[in-house]
Amino acid sequence: MTEPAVGLGFDVHPSASGRPLMLGGVRFEGEPGLAGHSDGDAVCHALADALLGAAGLGDVGEHFPDSDPAVAGIAGLELLGRAVAMLGERGLVPSSADVTVIAERPIIAPRRDEIRRALGRALGLPAERVSVKASRPEGLGLSGEGIGCLALAVVRPA
Repeated sequence: MTEPAVGLGFDVHPSASGRPLMLGGVRFEGEPGLAGHSDGDAVCHALADALLGAAGLGDVGEHFPDSDPAVAGIAGLELLGRAVAMLGERGLVPSSADVTVIAERPIIAPRRDEIRRALGRALGLPAERVSVKASRPEGLGLSGEGIGCLALAVVRPA
């Protein structure tokens, strides 16, 4: 790949009681977690997907399949770090990231800066280069019914 492209990532997980809720590497106490082969961190997975796409490397499912016992229970930040390393092998580094979380709960705003810092550390970026937003789907669909969470991410490598 001669010129970096913008990467778009997406991830969605249904809710799962008895698991901690992790979003952007931050644990949300008192909220049901998200189901998944990994820790279910939809934010980190969407960002990893965007990074891989920007580098022309496919997607998260291709590199970290749910059939691989080596990634069972893997933390979202670890998976994201691996995607950053794969980008680096192509001579690219993240230059900015933008994430939108779509869910009725949890409320992201009180923890936004904490998520930005955690993601910034994983991406090798200052928190100011990481945008985290949230939107409530007003009762529509999986995330609107409060039984799941989805995340969208855009990254621009340099």
